[in-house]
Amino acid sequence: MPIALFALTVAAYAIGTTEFVIVGLLPTVADDLNITLPLAGLIVSVYALGVTFGAPVLTALTGRIERKPLLVGLMALFIVGNAAAALSPSYEPLLIARVISAFAHGVFFSVGSTIAADLVPEDRRASAIAMMFMGLTVAIVTGVPLGTWIGQTFGWRATFLAVTGLGVIALAAIATLLPNTLTKAPPARLIDQVRVLGSGRLLIVFAMTALGYGGTFVAFTFLAPILQEITGFSAGVISLILVLYGVAIAIGNIAGGKIANRDPVKALVGLFLAQAIVLVLFTFTATSQILTLATLASLGFLSFATVPGLQLYVVQLAKQHRPGAVDVASALNIAAFNLGIAIGAWLGGVIVASSLGLGMTPMVGSVLVVGALLLTLLSGALDRKAETVAQPA
Repeated sequence: MPIALFALTVAAYAIGTTEFVIVGLLPTVADDLNITLPLAGLIVSVYALGVTFGAPVLTALTGRIERKPLLVGLMALFIVGNAAAALSPSYEPLLIARVISAFAHGVFFSVGSTIAADLVPEDRRASAIAMMFMGLTVAIVTGVPLGTWIGQTFGWRATFLAVTGLGVIALAAIATLLPNTLTKAPPARLIDQVRVLGSGRLLIVFAMTALGYGGTFVAFTFLAPILQEITGFSAGVISLILVLYGVAIAIGNIAGGKIANRDPVKALVGLFLAQAIVLVLFTFTATSQILTLATLASLGFLSFATVPGLQLYVVQLAKQHRPGAVDVASALNIAAFNLGIAIGAWLGGVIVASSLGLGMTPMVGSVLVVGALLLTLLSGALDRKAETVAQPA
């Protein structure tokens, strides 16, 4: 693998850290800014919405810019967003800063995937893209727990200063290591994205993605207060628990790809069912420290085990229903993941603020996952019906 891929991996690490590290810091941020937990949860939602809506629009608008200057500009925007978050004196400026960082996130992964593929021979493109996304996975395993520890020890602003430093390193790596002769793909047009959204079959999969992935975030967004207030863990232990959760995520991502290779629909039915059951169990195991650790390990595995299957399935359906816009469909499914995060974090805040309370967030999350399960069964039935109709011809 060329050393230029290292620059993309470092950038993905920085972006992955800033996206998820806020989960471990919600109680700290809420106390410091004197806001409620539901309001703090919106910090997760606005970031995810920034990725969801900013990525397709900004990717289309920046399509004519040369690739290397674009990535350098994106990392500069990332640095500005995180520095602004670190310097935010109150809640509103912090929300704006998070949206700025989210805009850089969405376009980076859209453009970075094509650059990673172009840096290697054709038979190694998948491995190159996987190497770039490894930065995101490693961020969940190490960056998020470390950032949580920094925030709990030195204040949450110190975490965003540290992430800003990662952004500076990533910008320097991109400017130094990426070649100046990167090929530029034809600009992605907004009209192509609209055409994909006009496919009912693809909309079902996007909804599966948003509900299935978002269901976990109803509880995961408020994981730190759950562990402290309900399970009884001290704040200092949260970062270690996030390491366990991150390792489970990494294993689930790898295992999920192997499980979904042959039949993604069948795999997703089983995984969504198991995910819904584990979320229900978490409602009752959250009062026991040992059972909570076992439940979280299972939940981490399942929440990311569905990701490869969902991506594979949307590509398969796009080839059938929108063959000229497979890449656009794949990118919109990434947007659906972030829409799910936004919905899950917002709904979790609503539950925390209601009479149901913090302890019911996993149960409500399971309802969303059941919705994803039902849509998966519906989509599988439509696939079988289409195959039956096609057989006589």
